[in-house]
Amino acid sequence: MTRFIFVTGGVVSSLGKGIASASLAALLQARGYKVRCRKLDPYLNVDPGTMSPIQHGEVFVTDDGAETDLDLGHYERFTGVSAKKTDNITTGRIYSDVIARERRGDYLGGTVQVIPHVTDAIKEFLRSDVTDEDFILCEIGGTVGDIEGLPFLEAIRQFRNEVGSDRAMFIHLTLLPYIPTSGELKTKPTQHSVKELLSVGIQPDVLVCRADREIPEGERRKIALFCNVPETNVIAALDVDTIYQVPISYHDQGFDKVVLNHFKMTPKREPDLAKWREIVHRVRHPESIIKIAIVGKYTTMLDSYKSLSEALIHGGIANNVKVKLEWMDSEIFESEDAVHHLEDVSAILVPGGFGERGAQGKIRAAQFAREHKVPYFGICFGMQMAVVEVARNLAGVKNASSTEFTPQDNPVVGLMTEWVRGGEVQVRKQDGDKGGTMRLGAYPCKLAKGSKVAMIYSVADIQERHRHRYEVNIGYKEKLEKVGLRFSGMSPDNKLPEIVELEGHPWFIGVQFHPELKSKPFEPHPLFTAFVAAAIERSRLV
Repeated sequence: MTRFIFVTGGVVSSLGKGIASASLAALLQARGYKVRCRKLDPYLNVDPGTMSPIQHGEVFVTDDGAETDLDLGHYERFTGVSAKKTDNITTGRIYSDVIARERRGDYLGGTVQVIPHVTDAIKEFLRSDVTDEDFILCEIGGTVGDIEGLPFLEAIRQFRNEVGSDRAMFIHLTLLPYIPTSGELKTKPTQHSVKELLSVGIQPDVLVCRADREIPEGERRKIALFCNVPETNVIAALDVDTIYQVPISYHDQGFDKVVLNHFKMTPKREPDLAKWREIVHRVRHPESIIKIAIVGKYTTMLDSYKSLSEALIHGGIANNVKVKLEWMDSEIFESEDAVHHLEDVSAILVPGGFGERGAQGKIRAAQFAREHKVPYFGICFGMQMAVVEVARNLAGVKNASSTEFTPQDNPVVGLMTEWVRGGEVQVRKQDGDKGGTMRLGAYPCKLAKGSKVAMIYSVADIQERHRHRYEVNIGYKEKLEKVGLRFSGMSPDNKLPEIVELEGHPWFIGVQFHPELKSKPFEPHPLFTAFVAAAIERSRLV
């Protein structure tokens, strides 16, 4: 029997519902239960694929090709359970489905309303694709009180009434702000947030309270009294120096036991958190520190690169070093000398991105890494710009560029119009829809024998997740390989370049896919592990 745990948030946004959900799921998993995490987002976009990373943060891509909220990355990293298309839904998707049904006449002429039609569609999503999971944790995006979140709250209220409290529970995450002038944590915002939930018929079973310091017993009792929950069900979510400490902190307070008690379940076993403690130890006690520059175009919103920064941390964990990230806006290199900013870093990473803004700066960063023998890692757009740089400055293709910037007859990087997925040809048009039309999800890649990447992966065939609509032109392969840029990873049909590496360089690799999406603290991605190792070697030489 599958139990459902609904996680809501109040007071302010960005409290960490995703980390809370992922951490609780990891604890239940450590007790021997099968878990799955889902995210219900109230915004009207059908998915986050067309949203600016500066507004929304990164788009996390699943193996089956869904563009989803970044919290699904937290779920995967903490539990190791691969997310699917059926693990993320938005108001936009719900309304699209409801309207499509209305157009088909599915409602038999009835008036289509939020209740019951929209709420029924949300409940239908909750019940969909459920197999043998013991627990499904559903995070509700946004903040209680937001008008767009009301249909989701109403839907989960109805859902619990239908399945009963022995199969559903509500966890509410709130903030206890500290007021320096009074010298105390304030519980009133939490009380008002719970009151807002009660107004829509939801009584939380557990309160998880974010705070920057210990919560005194008096405040815990007050919260329990005014919010109608047992004192044992008031869980402190204190600020920590690493997110991988959160499952440990929750277990120390008995959060996982509280959940099992709610469902009247006898624990299968005590959780073994040794691997979590080892990760935390490595984060807190590294042997050394290395500095890696990330030259990107969304650096004003670091959540734009959330999986990337976590993957670099994982690479540091694997090498027992702390990776200090130097975030650099690629546009600065379009008017300034790259040497001034990059001369003291141990490695350079150029991540993905869209559009011409900052592209020339990324090209200059790749040129600096090539000329100064600095380890370079180009991901997606970062690979494309590295290829353009080599084409311009080594292969003699002076006007080398991408059709993403300007129309060209024979581009080095061009728009993909056809590719194969699951044995079927996918076709796209220049003027087609933007949402959900990229090459998305996991695709196979063949590694060249004797290449650096083949040595790093230790296998001949890999599967990695993609999110792009432009591709390096295979027609330039021979010319580029003559100047040392080896095409060391190719699609099975040898039509799409997946990986390039520069021969004679200590570590210069570009990949068309996004390896950061598959990295986990207990399974650091081999490319990030090798990249950090190369950075360590570089730091010893300078």
